[in-house]
Amino acid sequence: MDKDKIIIKGARVNNLKDVYLELPKNKLIVFSGLSGSGKSSLAFETIFAEGQRRYVESLSPYARQFLGQMEKPDVDEITGLSPAIAIDQKAHSHNPRSTVATLTEIYDYLRVLYARIGKPFCPECGREIKKMSVEEMVGSIQKHAKKTGTEYVTIIAPIIRGRKGEYFQLLQDLFQQGFSEARIDGKKVSLREKVELKRYGAHNIDVVIDKVFLMDDEKTGLSAGQSRLFEAVETALDKGKGLVAAIFGDKNRETNDEEILYSAHWTCPNDGFSFPEIEPRLFSFNSPYGACETCHGIGHDFFDQTKVCPSCKGARLKNEVLSIKLHGKNINEVVSLTIDNAYEFFIELEDKLSENEKLIAKNVLKEISSRLEFLLEVGLEYISLSRESGTLSGGEAQRIRLASQIGSKLSGTLYVLDEPTIGLHERDNERLLKILKHLRDYGNTLIVVEHDERVLQDSDYFVDIGPGPGIHGGKIVKAGILKELGTKNKDSGSLTIDYLTGRKKIEIPDVRRHKEKGSIKITGASANNIKNLNVEIPLGKFVCVTGVSGSGKSTLMENIFCKNVQKKIGGFTNLEDVAKISGTEYVRRIIEVDQSPIGKSPRSNPATYTGVFTPIRNLFEMLPEAKERAYKSGRFSFNVPSTRGGGRCEACEGAGVKIIEMHFLPDVLVKCDVCRGKRFSKETLEVKYKGKSIADVLDMTVEEAHNLFGDIYQINDILKVLKDVGLGYIKLGQSATTLSGGEAQRIKLAKELARPTMRNAVFVLDEPTTGLHFEDVKMLLEVIQKLVEKGNTVILIEHNMHVIKTADYIIDMGPEGGSGGGRIIAQGTPEEVAKVKESYTGKYLKKYLN
Repeated sequence: MDKDKIIIKGARVNNLKDVYLELPKNKLIVFSGLSGSGKSSLAFETIFAEGQRRYVESLSPYARQFLGQMEKPDVDEITGLSPAIAIDQKAHSHNPRSTVATLTEIYDYLRVLYARIGKPFCPECGREIKKMSVEEMVGSIQKHAKKTGTEYVTIIAPIIRGRKGEYFQLLQDLFQQGFSEARIDGKKVSLREKVELKRYGAHNIDVVIDKVFLMDDEKTGLSAGQSRLFEAVETALDKGKGLVAAIFGDKNRETNDEEILYSAHWTCPNDGFSFPEIEPRLFSFNSPYGACETCHGIGHDFFDQTKVCPSCKGARLKNEVLSIKLHGKNINEVVSLTIDNAYEFFIELEDKLSENEKLIAKNVLKEISSRLEFLLEVGLEYISLSRESGTLSGGEAQRIRLASQIGSKLSGTLYVLDEPTIGLHERDNERLLKILKHLRDYGNTLIVVEHDERVLQDSDYFVDIGPGPGIHGGKIVKAGILKELGTKNKDSGSLTIDYLTGRKKIEIPDVRRHKEKGSIKITGASANNIKNLNVEIPLGKFVCVTGVSGSGKSTLMENIFCKNVQKKIGGFTNLEDVAKISGTEYVRRIIEVDQSPIGKSPRSNPATYTGVFTPIRNLFEMLPEAKERAYKSGRFSFNVPSTRGGGRCEACEGAGVKIIEMHFLPDVLVKCDVCRGKRFSKETLEVKYKGKSIADVLDMTVEEAHNLFGDIYQINDILKVLKDVGLGYIKLGQSATTLSGGEAQRIKLAKELARPTMRNAVFVLDEPTTGLHFEDVKMLLEVIQKLVEKGNTVILIEHNMHVIKTADYIIDMGPEGGSGGGRIIAQGTPEEVAKVKESYTGKYLKKYLN
């Protein structure tokens, strides 16, 4: 067996046709090919799935029971496989407690840093807090007793704080040392009696040191118990490891007594405020010791995220925790910084630390700085560390996970990545490539599913899968070192290589549209990093909004343009984030086509979403077998129950699968044992069109269905549009939850295109070329140009230079991301933008215009 290779034999997952492939280890390998050709089937569903399955199989039976049974991919054999990690674009955590800082482990290191060298300030008077001596504590207790007229003070020592255990031996030891009383979980107990605690419950245990009478002697003016108090405080500090609490109140009364905590470490002598022990968990918004008690650490109302917590003002932590600072900033202020500003903060911080602090913080600062560097290298400088994971785009989340893997410094691992360049400007692709090569140089193998030209050219090993999509794909077209596989004057047999060598190309239009058809003028726009911006967007043209990641493209088009133009068209006057908008009288409708799922339920699919399932069901209703049985169109819907004339399988209620509740384990989906995943009853499936049942139709690809229903225009018009946007390979009944963001977006576009011909509509699409091969991009551009020819406006937020070069008009934002962006750097035709020296888009666009 060749130890330097991964060898795949007989892969047949989805459309793969008995694939045999040898891949070199410790190389940057790129899989390319048309959409639906089988790239993800081979990379994720075969190679990664088998690597993950083998890892789970190697675990103990106890561990495996929590991970579930993993099905073996349909492949004869894979040899030379390393432990595998997938870094894909699938949904990331929507837990409001998950942030960029927690995802990258930066927050864990920040908690340690603040616990070790943070400077506490009194939250009441703002004074820096120093450690208190025994004399200062005794003086403070006496002063407070006199002020409140308290005769007795009980001195206690905190022993255990929020820890699990029975503590039988500890309590027995305390009794043998002469202590007779303790306070456990807020209740006083006698140590003379046996105390039983729940083993797995978290407990607070304080030992009562002494009860001291504090009234002054009338003759001497001195407290009769001063020496006794001094001794009690010393003993408490010893037992409580630097902490002591004083309870002020009558000797025989326990309710409503005031309790003050003192620390040999951090107590304010001005007003007596004491910090508990400053440790990492104090800075965790997931721990009751640090989290704001009002919002429990999420920073806002649980049901309404727009309502900021009134106590912590969105900072998530208790007020006293926010009073611990480094270089003038508390931990929340640091995580509120963007990544580039945070990096600068820590570079400056190192220079301002004392020699002792540098020694303590050296390793922690190194970990924080290196992680920030990796985030900068993957083009995420504009994102704040406090940003919630659920608000990240798929590309941003993937690059954060990529940066985290670099920080882990693993070697001997197989990484499988899904289009890591998504959402990146061409300028940032160079930095991403550097990261990928860095990961490879640690001794790892990288398999990257990618269409970006620069990544393909820089690969160590290239695999082209195809030759076409769906049933026309699933074969290895070319595999090897790219430079050796094809030249410009040689027929390569590979569409990908033909585009890379220039044999095929996406042509620049002979003429740009210059005819004036009105424009929408935006005045005084301000949102996120956009400040008082004026911009004019031409109508009746193909417009591209460009710029580096975080420059303000989405803010301009989604938050400002779409939202307010919709309002103006609807007759509303309450505009948001803008002073004035004019020119909307030329627009009949705004159609925003984003990458959100077409449905959250597995029942939702392309057939139901586009509406093509309705004429298909109507067709089945008209078939002779259906008429004989008096079946109506509802009979062929998997959502209509049998009690209302539906023909679905009632065992699974038309889902095709059953959910098995595993109680403490994740629910498991298993194929329905009655209909075998067909969704319909046996009687319903007996009705057939050209030998195909309704279940067979749902299992067809768009292309197969297009051929089946060739003479029925009500069905085929919709299917043709799906084909035109490059989705001929998806199945009509494919679950919405299995579609990528790019596929969902193109399905939405197809739905709009299938409507009766419209004019004066504005289509806004955010990176529609996501997941598209050169050939697919060419097809999509043809669709876009037809839309504009019909009298509509199409606006794309886009990074793909092959698309940008074909636009009639470009609005380029920047120059940088975050606070360094939000301005218009260049606007005009591609040729005009290419001449603007300050424009990164213009710089890279030049070579595509030649």
